[in-house]
Amino acid sequence: MSKLFTPVRAGALALGHRVVMAPLTRMRADPGDRPSALMLDYYTQRTTAGGLIVSEATPISRQGYGYAGAPGIYDDAQIEGWRAITDAVHAGGGQIVLQLWHVGRQSHPDIRPGSGAPVAPSAIQAEGHGYAPAGEVAFAMPRALDRAEIADIVVEFGAGAARARAAGFDGVEIHGANGYLPDQFLQDGTNHRTDDYGGPIENRARFLLEVTQAAIDVWGADRVGVRLSPSGSYGDMSDSDPQATFGYAAARLDDLGIAWLHVVEPRIRGTELIAEAEPVAARHLRAIFRGTLIAAGGFDGASAEAILASGDADAVAFGRAFIANPDLPERLRLALPLNAYDRTTFYGGDARGYTNYPFYRRAA
Repeated sequence: MSKLFTPVRAGALALGHRVVMAPLTRMRADPGDRPSALMLDYYTQRTTAGGLIVSEATPISRQGYGYAGAPGIYDDAQIEGWRAITDAVHAGGGQIVLQLWHVGRQSHPDIRPGSGAPVAPSAIQAEGHGYAPAGEVAFAMPRALDRAEIADIVVEFGAGAARARAAGFDGVEIHGANGYLPDQFLQDGTNHRTDDYGGPIENRARFLLEVTQAAIDVWGADRVGVRLSPSGSYGDMSDSDPQATFGYAAARLDDLGIAWLHVVEPRIRGTELIAEAEPVAARHLRAIFRGTLIAAGGFDGASAEAILASGDADAVAFGRAFIANPDLPERLRLALPLNAYDRTTFYGGDARGYTNYPFYRRAA
């Protein structure tokens, strides 16, 4: 029997199956960073009874933007558009949580006109590029946050969590992966601070734990999750002892009682799949974290079943496959062929490569 299609709990969330839609940046918001009618169609298509959707990463402030066209959760005017999406997901029998996002140094003034340099724990420039209204721009040199500004960002995470609740979400996930701000504080390759947010891992983990607690204060721990990427190198990330760093973070998150830990496996390097790599990050953190563990990173039906059977994960998040297959859970359940994805339409644009991928029955 397929374990992928058995029930599982993630804190207060009772799921009918273990196929999770991963957070996927698609950049189709309306002006004002408001969720669009096109986004409503997209999420409605991908809703399955009993399934869980983790929304695309959603900035908690204008300062936290790195991708023009991403929807926000920093303004009450954005709540209505998100409410239409959560209502549609619930009508289809699914559940949806909002991923709270601050990109930190992975930004550029052209992405946030008039906002100045991006911010980070330390003034260390990242390799890579973001998406401005006029196209790709290299990440700019950031400035180091001062102590008071850090406290302000923690408050903004809490405010974003509260707006997510007003918008009808079922919970929130802190984006602590992929080289964004909480990850920049956590790893010593990007955090060279000498105050109580830098140095030993207890200090470097402080920001991640504080923003998680801010979300817990709004939702309760049983509706909050965190995403980590222990082996991620995207955004020029590095740590001198990742096993100790991420093991400590997982242990402290476990102490907070969060509902799930969402772990990106090392076979995703940047944005590319390393097909021959085995999932190991979840295996390491499974021994530390006692809540529900969601593994992500290049899985197909067979490898998802394998990691569930091993006990190293309780659910599996799918990204690219969900982009191209709005009916992915049904295709996996029946071993049906999958649509191929079109990478050129991932970021920004119109319905092409977004809401026009066929369902299997329609294709047949």
